[in-house]
Parts: sequence; structure tokens; C-alpha cells
Amino acid sequence: MVATTQQKPEQKKLDDKKGTGKNEPKKEEMTEEDQKLEEDLNLLVQRLSEPDTSLYKPSLETMRSLIRASTTSMTSVPKPLKFMRPHYNKMKEIYASIAATDVKKLCADIISVLAMTSDERTDTINYRILGSHEPIGDWGHEYVRHLAMEMSEEWKKEGTSDARKTELLQLTQDIVSHHMKHNAEVEACDLLIEIERLDLLITYVQEVDHQRVCLYLLSCAPLTPDPDNVILIRTALQLYLKFNRFLESVRCAIMVNDVPKVREIFAKASDPLLRKQMAILLGRHQIFLDYEGADDSDALAELNSNSHLYEYFHSLARELDIMEPKTPEGIYKSHLEHSRPFGNSSQPDSTRMNLAAALVNGFVNCGFGVDKMMAETEEASRWFYKNKEYGMLTAAASQGLIWRWDIDTGLAQCDRFLYINDDYIKAGTLLAIGIISSGIQDACDPASALLLDHVQSDRSIMRVGSILGLGLAYANSKRETVTKNEERGVIFELKKVLSDQKPSAIPEVKGLAGLSLGLILVGTADAEAAMEMLQALMDKSETELTDPNMRFLALGIALIFLQTQDKSDVFVESLRSLPDPFGAMVSTLVEVCAYAGTGNVLKIQKLLHLCSEHYETPVAEKKSTSRGGRGASSAAAATATPARAAAQGTNTDTTATPAPSGTPATVPGAPRRDNAPPTATPAAPSAGATAAGTGAATDATPAPPVKPDLSSQQAVAVLGIGLIAMGDDIGSQMALRMFGHLIRYGEPVIRRAVPLALSLLSVSNPQLNILETLSKFSHDSDADTAHNAIFAMGLVGAGTNNARLVAMLRNLASYHYKDQVSLMLVRIAQGLTHLGKGTMTLNPWHSDRQLLSPSALASLLSICYCFLDANNTVLNSRQHYLLYTLVLAMQPRMLTTLIEDDMKPGSLKQLNVSVRVGQAVDVVAQAGKPKTITGFQTHTTPVLLAHGERAELANDEYISVTPHLEGLVILKKNPEYQPVVVSSKK
Repeated sequence: MVATTQQKPEQKKLDDKKGTGKNEPKKEEMTEEDQKLEEDLNLLVQRLSEPDTSLYKPSLETMRSLIRASTTSMTSVPKPLKFMRPHYNKMKEIYASIAATDVKKLCADIISVLAMTSDERTDTINYRILGSHEPIGDWGHEYVRHLAMEMSEEWKKEGTSDARKTELLQLTQDIVSHHMKHNAEVEACDLLIEIERLDLLITYVQEVDHQRVCLYLLSCAPLTPDPDNVILIRTALQLYLKFNRFLESVRCAIMVNDVPKVREIFAKASDPLLRKQMAILLGRHQIFLDYEGADDSDALAELNSNSHLYEYFHSLARELDIMEPKTPEGIYKSHLEHSRPFGNSSQPDSTRMNLAAALVNGFVNCGFGVDKMMAETEEASRWFYKNKEYGMLTAAASQGLIWRWDIDTGLAQCDRFLYINDDYIKAGTLLAIGIISSGIQDACDPASALLLDHVQSDRSIMRVGSILGLGLAYANSKRETVTKNEERGVIFELKKVLSDQKPSAIPEVKGLAGLSLGLILVGTADAEAAMEMLQALMDKSETELTDPNMRFLALGIALIFLQTQDKSDVFVESLRSLPDPFGAMVSTLVEVCAYAGTGNVLKIQKLLHLCSEHYETPVAEKKSTSRGGRGASSAAAATATPARAAAQGTNTDTTATPAPSGTPATVPGAPRRDNAPPTATPAAPSAGATAAGTGAATDATPAPPVKPDLSSQQAVAVLGIGLIAMGDDIGSQMALRMFGHLIRYGEPVIRRAVPLALSLLSVSNPQLNILETLSKFSHDSDADTAHNAIFAMGLVGAGTNNARLVAMLRNLASYHYKDQVSLMLVRIAQGLTHLGKGTMTLNPWHSDRQLLSPSALASLLSICYCFLDANNTVLNSRQHYLLYTLVLAMQPRMLTTLIEDDMKPGSLKQLNVSVRVGQAVDVVAQAGKPKTITGFQTHTTPVLLAHGERAELANDEYISVTPHLEGLVILKKNPEYQPVVVSSKK
């Protein structure tokens, strides 16, 4: 040890010698040019410190020309700045001593450039302001970038005076002007976003670069918190309007849900084809307006109302040769399932299977107008009567899916069942009328004419069918028929139901009225309607609020505030006044709806914090409060297993027993909730007995204060993470990782909600990693988790015919062959996978994934929310009709091209042209004109577009009115097109 320590100083000396040896030649390495430059600069600084003031100006000018002439690589500091660095403080002293203003300004300019290499913050800006204000680009691009970097720091400093802000603003304008002239639009936008003065951008953007600027602003919007995201979109809107890009400005107005602005842009646009394309876009987004007073009001109303959608859809089906109707068995292909050697134990003709068959038949033949079950009246009646009561309602409503969008034929078909004696079939037919009319706004309004008669009916079942039917038929409609505040106004009639005292106004009817109001007023932030629903909830006692139907009133309020961001704040707070756990759940629900699809990171963090809480829920207590002795969680099911129950009963110390799956284990040493001695627990022969026993025990001795069980709030929070993160791809990937943690460490309630949240992240987009995760959950020991995962698989693969998913579901069908509920869900998931025979999508994003359809999002959220408490809603053999809320999200994923008909001016006809379809490429902020698609194939329209695909015209013969080829696209002839003439050799 001693030897080594003695050696160390010697080693150090050697190293020092080596080091000096290395450094010495480096000094000599300077070329003669560099040495001369250094000497010249030192001499100039020397001159400036001499008393002869006449030499100052020429010295500074020489110094300026030396600095500007220094052309060097961008990776290293320019030589003159490097040599001047030791003189930096001296230069500042010289500046202070100079008296002549023009010389002083010249000196300030030079110090401003030298400050880039100094450690003094903001000197570059300060001396630039004091300088001669020459064109900012004369000192090079790096100098401008340095100024911009310091600008954002300086702007945000506390206590900056107004005069100082004015100086900084003038400098900012110089920087932005320079950036815009030199193709650095992105840097200009970034600087203005930093200092929150995007309004300045509008004056500097030229027509040449407005597309790039707007594309950048719109792609930044999901990554910025509110209210900045709305400011970005509104700035893009103003830029588009400045250059008369009316269609793009309508898209921006739709993004911020500003209907008055849409009307205003419509008034400005004069091109009739452009106005028609705008009407088509609004129809796809399901914003329906009145066009009275316009010259082409009839044509616009027709296109906006989607009334010809079914014709274009049928032409696509004929092109793909898929008009032949399919049967449920043709979808299940049960002969391919692994059969059991001793026969199938489930009755093949059970109630649930009949119900599944009706739904699957509707999903698969959706919109085709032909099927094998409903076409013949007798055959259809036979199908209806195979079900019982509410099953008949759901089966009868499935005919609405088959004649979807085709109002004339569909209503004639439904008419056959409106005069049957059976109320359930009548109610189902009313719902079917709502389904046919959803997304179509016929001027005659057959839906309101037929359904409003039954809204105040004395038979609750008729009210159920008509109220939900109205909600589906008029979702997101802004037309006079719907909004008028008088008798026969749809919203007016539904509001009356909330306060109705008739015996037929059962909680189910009121809940559905709330949901329907939410769907019709989706995203309007209509405080009056929301207040009426809140009042209805406040009038209920705490026990009445435990009714699962009250959750739909809550959902209705939340849908009214869908995507309204900070407009919901007042309501979020006022909802907290409702008794917990209901109040906490509703306020969270409204908050997640308000920020749906925004990708707001702060809200996601808040929701994750909610999910980290731990709530102890005693099993017995849960059983007693849940409806009809059937637990909202599978806790009841888990403890009802005789073997487990016996094990729990015989074991004297219950804390040592591992809790059954789905119930949190009791922590040793924690106070016992039921205050009963541990040995007193009976062998639990029935759930009811234990519940009663616990009740008696709690009456005898006062229970310790219990933290309210806010697990329902946690489930909503998990769903909320998926709902908010679906806004951008990066957020979705982050959310996937978070869900992985929640699955491993979360409470049972959280685990059940994760599959549904996963499905929201990738609706109709079967990504392999998500399918694998859901497949794992679909075999979970907790029945509720498995149910949710199976349904989520259906949502993820909806309308894709994905072969891997089809195989997974077939395996699941043989795995769950004994469990009727799981098997029914597997069948429904199979039906969803083949939705519209693979021609439809449930994805709420459209128009190149930039617009989020509020009614489609509302429908997806509603069904996922129902599945959070599936045993009391969708799976309780009563409310399975809630699955029809999905109808609002069903849209054909086609591209059909139209052109003005020469024979009938003013009307459009279908035209088949060549298009290239390939994977969309992100071209935001890329230089030049990059390719927008990759790996394309050429097809003739009409053509199907899968998730993440984009289309462009294959040649220049036609010009499209819209830059985004999706749905119905209007083309016009290109006047400058020269057909390619192939010359043949003679």
C-alpha cells in the first residue's frame, strides 16, 4: 500500500509533462492566416482603447467586416468570435466610453454578435436593441436563432415593463420576417408560440408557404395544453381564410366546434362545387345545418343530410361483389371450432344465442338492405318470437341496421311491425326507425313524426324504444326541428321526460332520456339542458342514485360537454356536491369528456393519480348494496363458489386467507369492517344470508368511519386516459405503457376497465400488440375482465375482417363454450369484426385523421361506459339494446369520386377514376414537396381505405376540390390536362 501511495505524485508529474507536451504543439498549429487575424483583431481592440476617437469608426467597421467574412463550418465557433472572446468585457467598457451615437450603435452591434460566445444571458438581445437596427440576417442565420432562443426566456421574465416588451416585440417581428423569407417557417411559429403572440404570424405568411405553416400549427395543437391548442387551430383558420382556402378553414372551424363560424365561411364561398364538398364534409362529421336562403339550398341540404349515402355504399358493394347476404352461422363457422368429444353442453338454441344471432345478422349485413332473416315478414316474426320480452325488442331493432341510411325502403319494411299487438316488437321497431335515420337528416323528419308520439306513452317499454331511437336519429343535429323550444321539438319533449311523474317514467326511461339528450346536444356545452339533468340527479336520494340507470343521466351531462375543454369547469365543481361515490364519479366523467381526444398530458397525470388510490371494499357490503343481489363486480360470483366459501368459513383467521380474485385482500392488523368475531363467519351457503348477517352486525355496534368506495371513479379515470390519449400517436403509445402498469398493480376495478380503454386507443385498427394483450385478458379468471376484453376485441377489429382476430375469436368460442354470457359476447365480437362485411369502420377520426366526429366518439364512450358495470346494464338480459349506441360510429370506409353531371347541371354523378392508395406519410415541416404516401397500389374508385391509408389521384386529368381524398370526393376537369399520346413506330 505504501509503495503505491508514494508512486502517485511521481505519476502525476509525468502526466503533467505529457499534457504540456501535447498542448504546446496545439498553440503552434495555428495557421499564418489565423495568427494574422488574431493580431489584427488585437490591434483593433488596442486602437479602440486609445484616446484618438477618429480611429474608432474605421476600426469598428474593419472589425465588422472581419467577423462577417468569417465563413466557417456550423460545428465550430467562427474564428473572429473565438479570438475576440477574451476582449469581451473590454469591448463593453469601450462601448460605455464612446460618445458619438453612430459609433456607439456600431459598437453595440458588434458586442451583440460577440455575446453569442459569452456567458452573459440576454446580452445579445440588449445590445441588439441598442444597436443600429441593420437587417437582422446580415450577421448570419446562427445569430438570428440565438436571438430567438434568448427572446423566449427574456419575454417570460417576471416584471418586464411595457416599454421593454414593445422593444422585444419589434425585435421579434424582425426575426419572424427573416425566418419567413428564408424557409424557416417552423422556427417562426415556435418563437411566436413561445411568446404567445401567434396573431403576428398572419401578416408575415405568404401564399407560397401558408400550407406548410398551417399544417405545422394543426399538428402542434394536440401537443399543447388548453387554451393554446384552440389558439393554434384558430390561427390556422384565419390563415386559410386570408388565402381563400374555404374548405380547409371549415375543417379548422369543425375542429373547435364553432358552428356559427362554419355558417360564416359558407356565406363567403362562392364556388358551387366547393360549397357542395363542404356540405359533404359536414354530413360526414354529422353536423346538420339548415340552408334556407341559399341559391343552392336544396342541393346542399341533400348532400349535408347524407340521403344518397346508401346508393354510393351499394355501388361499392357491387364493385366488390359482396351484395350476397350472410348468415350468422356463415360468420361463426362453428364447424371449424375445436369440438368437444362429448357433445356441446350449451343448448344451441338458447335465448342469449338467439339474441347474439339477431345482433350479428344486423352488424354483418349493415347498410346492405338485403339479408336472410328479416326480409320475409313471417321469417322475421319467427326470429323475434324466439326471444323473450327485451330480447324481442333488441331482435326487432336489428332490422334498422340492415336498412341503415335507406329511409324510404327501411321505413316501409319497419311499417309491417308497427301494428302488431306485441309492445316489445313495436318498441324494437321504433328503435329500428331511429337507427335507420341516424346520420341521415331527411327534410320530412319521419323519425320525429313517428317516435315523438310514443315518448309520453303510458307503457314504459314503448318509451324506451322511442327515446333511444330519437337520440340516435338526431345525434349532433343543429336543425330547427330538433332545437325549437316548443311542443314537438325533440329536445323540448325529451326534457319533459326528466321531470315526468307518470308510473311509466321508470328510472330506465329517465336514464335513457338523459343519454339521448347527451347524444343530441353532444359537444354544445348547453348549460340549460345540463342544469336540468343535474337538477334531476339532485332530487334523488342517495339510495336512488345507486340505481344503474342514474349513471346514464350522468353520461348525458358528460356528453354535452364533450371536447369543450375549460367550458366544463363550473359543472365539474357543481357535480361534486352530489353524494359520493356518485358525485366523484360524475365529476371525473364530465372532466374526461371535456378533454377527450386532446392528448392533454396534465389531465392524464391527474387521472393516473386517481388510479393510484386504494379502497378497501368488503365483499359482503358490496353484495347488499348491488341491485337484485347481483354484484356490480364479480366479487359476488367469486365468493359464491362453494369450495372457496367453505374454505373461508372453516379458517378461523380470515386475514390469513388469500382473497378470491376480484376482491382486495384484507390487510393483517386492519380494523375488521363487519365487527363480527372471526369465527362467527358461517360457511356462506348463500350470498343473501351473509349480506343479512352483516347488516345485523353493523346495526349492533357503530362501524368505524369508512372512506367512501370511489372505485367507480377509478374505472372512469382509466377509461378517461384512453379517451384523452387517443388524440395523438405518441400519447397513445405512452398510454399503452401506463395500462401495462395499471394491469399489474391496479385494483380489480381498474383491471376490468383497462381492456375497454385499450380498445378506445385503437378502434377499428387491430394492432398486434393490443390484440395479444386483449387475448390474454379474455382468458382471465375474473369473469368481468374476460367479458370486457372479448367485447374490446370486437371494437378493435370492427369492420376489418382481420384474419388473426377471427382465428382468436374462434378459439375463444370453444374455450367459453359452457359460459353463455361469454359465448354471446364472442359471437357479438365476431359480428363486429365482420361489420358491413368488412367495409365499415367505427373509428371516430376522419378527414386524414384530423377531425374527431363527436357523435361517433359519444357512441363509443357510451358503450364502453355501459361495460364498466356490464352486469347491471348490457349483460342483465334487459338492456342489451344499449349495444345499438354503436350505430352512430358506423361509417363506410370508402372513397367514391363524383363529378358534375353535364346532362343535369347542378347535380352530381359517380365517376370511376384511377387513384393510388398507400400508407400515409407524415410530411409536417419537411422541406420541398415530399411524397405523402408510400408503398402504394393503383385502384379504380370506388375503393376501400384501411386505417392509416391515404389516397391521391393517379393522373392530372381531374383536380379534386378537397385536398383529402376520403368518403365522397368531388372532382372537376383539369383545363390544362394534355392526354399522353403514345406514338407508334411506322
